[in-house]
Amino acid sequence: MKFRNFKMVGYVVYGRGCFDQLDEILEPQRKNNAPMIFLLDHFFQNKPLEKRIPLRGNDEIILADVTYEPKTSYVDKLAQQLKEKFGTVSGIIGIGGGSTMDLAKAVSLMMNNTGSSADYQGWDLVKKPGVYKTGIPTLSGTGAEVSRTCVLTGPTKKLGMNSDFTPFDQIVLDPELTANAPVNQRFYTGMDCYIHCIESLTGTYLNEFSKSYGAKALELCQKVFVEKDSWDDDCDDMLMMASYAGGMSIAYSQVGVAHAVSYGLSYLLGTKHGIGNCIVFDKLEEYYPAGVKEFKYMVEKNKIEIPQHLTKGLSDDQFDTMINVSLGLKPLWENALGKDWEKIMTREKLRKLFERL
Repeated sequence: MKFRNFKMVGYVVYGRGCFDQLDEILEPQRKNNAPMIFLLDHFFQNKPLEKRIPLRGNDEIILADVTYEPKTSYVDKLAQQLKEKFGTVSGIIGIGGGSTMDLAKAVSLMMNNTGSSADYQGWDLVKKPGVYKTGIPTLSGTGAEVSRTCVLTGPTKKLGMNSDFTPFDQIVLDPELTANAPVNQRFYTGMDCYIHCIESLTGTYLNEFSKSYGAKALELCQKVFVEKDSWDDDCDDMLMMASYAGGMSIAYSQVGVAHAVSYGLSYLLGTKHGIGNCIVFDKLEEYYPAGVKEFKYMVEKNKIEIPQHLTKGLSDDQFDTMINVSLGLKPLWENALGKDWEKIMTREKLRKLFERL
């Protein structure tokens, strides 16, 4: 048996206020006059966090438009603009939620790889390391800060650039940055972590490495969304570590049905990842009975609305598009349903599931 030798994040700094060390962290990575490029979630435009970014020389803040999840065309455009303006850059710093961090990873890679980012959607297709990159989450749950992928919507599929060159060189985990997140968004992103754990802990790829991280992340999610009666600083601290551990739990395993189906939904309708996972997971009693029961309790306890009837009135062609994208994610289905998954999740069965969303 051949064991996977996977790349992890280079450096991690954790703690309240550690964002203030960013200038010191970046200093050794600066090369000649090449700037640091800060990709900042547009949510923070004209907010205090923007003013705290340690700009030097010809450093630049680019407001990342993450209204929709990152498209390969957007990644290519940003990388091309930076090459034309600066030739090269010292690094790309992603500050925001999962989409912003995925965008930062992808732009970093495309600074040093030719063609389009769409050429690298898949497993181990990236040929060269990107420029230095740092991830700074302002929402907790996606695990994008530790994963070896950056999920992109391309011309024909929604799929990550999964490679050993994708993980960040540095992450800055400062729970203070997540303090004022919108309640709904915080829940949807937190549930992304919860669903990672359920899918990892019940999957056929499960091993002690995945189990140790997944069980801890699940416990932290339950403390935040089941046991706590009101939100406080401890919740921000716990959810940030749940996100990290949840991301680690799938590094040596995989996610499952919810993610595979939500990718199809997102590709066609542009549904954001966290909320998309919630919409799908809400209907997955057949595959994750205990997890879905607890999920529904958390939804009710936290007074969250899960959108319904998104796929009502779609055409056969549109359903086929979603089904094709979803069934293309073979490792996810194999983890969820085993090696014979194609006999279990037929196109007809998947169509019925999409119709329930």
